[in-house]
Amino acid sequence: MAHDRDEVPRGMLIGAVGTVIGAGIALAVAQAVLRRQAALARRRIGKPLGEDALDADRVWRRRYDGDPIDLVVLGDSIAAGLGAERRKDTLGARVAKGVARATHRPVRLRTGAIVGSESSRLAEQLDTLPDDYFPHVAVVIVGGNDVTHRVPIQTAIGHLEDAVKRLHDLGAGVVVGTCPDLGALRPVPQPLRSLGSRMSKALAEAQARAAERLGARAVSLRRTVGPFFVTQPDEMFSLDRFHPSALGYRRTAEALVPAVVEALPSELRTREELPPPFTPR
Repeated sequence: MAHDRDEVPRGMLIGAVGTVIGAGIALAVAQAVLRRQAALARRRIGKPLGEDALDADRVWRRRYDGDPIDLVVLGDSIAAGLGAERRKDTLGARVAKGVARATHRPVRLRTGAIVGSESSRLAEQLDTLPDDYFPHVAVVIVGGNDVTHRVPIQTAIGHLEDAVKRLHDLGAGVVVGTCPDLGALRPVPQPLRSLGSRMSKALAEAQARAAERLGARAVSLRRTVGPFFVTQPDEMFSLDRFHPSALGYRRTAEALVPAVVEALPSELRTREELPPPFTPR
């Protein structure tokens, strides 16, 4: 008997089912491999630095005249400066000193960043600021934990946008250091490292678009300093091979400072020309 023209031939149906089952098995195997590799990476990295960054909040470069510029730094462990062995080497301190040098004004640093934060915790960090605190400029670095915890990009971007809007409402210029390249993390095995690189790139690009759409300045840490972490891991990473070293923070700050100065109110901006940030050759 001839098949009805709307009837799917039995062999074709069996083949399609087999393809779906095969794809499902492959996906399950891949997910199992990635879970094992993630567990391996966590064991390799550990927490030799603890979970508390050094307290670098103070007025930096008091020798300059004028009222201090108020700088607030929000975000994750990089923003908090975990891995620096001296408070002057934390990211916030490095940025503060760079801005002070450029403007010839003292800079008062306040760090709201919390180690381990995802973008969802930016609201909490903003909530801790005093009601009478109105920073001139803010630096936000977040995203790595969103990637490792598989937070959807649009969810992370929504939290970032809310934070940028709140900072603007406080009168602050905002600089977003976009998600670093997680492909630079040598303790993370392949193919998980490559996957992390792709995911962090996608999030960074979305962060840059969101920041610029809201009138903030975006600095691509992946492009400006990422290559140094790839080619000079022993110098750029701290002892856990995950967080930046003093040199890593110095170069990250040098990439951020020009944008931070540009984000200041016009009357506080550069009094001397800044040296160009480090860029990979």
